[in-house]
Amino acid sequence: MKNAETSVVKVALYGAMSSLGSALMAELLRRQHEVIAIVDDLTALAPRPGLRTKNGDLFEAERVKQSVAGCSAVICLLDAPGLPFSSEYVEKTNVPGPVEQVLAADALIDGMQAAGIARLFLVGDFDVLDDPDTFDPLQRHAAEEIREALQSSSLKWTLVNAPRGVPGMTIEHFSQISSTLEPGLAKPLERLIRTAVGIADELHLNLHIGEHVNFVATDS
Repeated sequence: MKNAETSVVKVALYGAMSSLGSALMAELLRRQHEVIAIVDDLTALAPRPGLRTKNGDLFEAERVKQSVAGCSAVICLLDAPGLPFSSEYVEKTNVPGPVEQVLAADALIDGMQAAGIARLFLVGDFDVLDDPDTFDPLQRHAAEEIREALQSSSLKWTLVNAPRGVPGMTIEHFSQISSTLEPGLAKPLERLIRTAVGIADELHLNLHIGEHVNFVATDS
């Protein structure tokens, strides 16, 4: 339980509307952190203790600065549907492609540095960095560009391989143990929870700064 001497951990989250975003919100709130979900629609998430929503634009550094100001860390799910942006230079699509992900990462880096926020978890298709010969060249080039931009920044960053998401999963799936899960959801739920717990642990322990990690075991 928090008391007057407990430091408040405030985490800005881009990608809250995805299944991993839901898992992260549930895990961070369970640890009594404050979560600020950066979204297009402020009414998209039901109110709950410790959770706030803010508008933002992931493709404009100044808007990023405004959205993350006062936070302890930022988690951005680059491959999540419904990422907030209104930039006229970016085509509105369900999930940003490689070029859009580079633009978003650049704005995120600039905005966080301007706001004085150092800790960043960037989640995306970074498994291309593990075995580049088997992946799409454009996605590989985008991942390398993002990594180089982070290495040139002052941020304390960690790249995280994105687990496969499941459409329709909400924070309710992760907020309570249920024995009535729909068939086939148990393993995806476990995979997403493992990643969310891993990121929350990394945030607490301040590990793997400047590194690329994977929290998901290979499926048999």
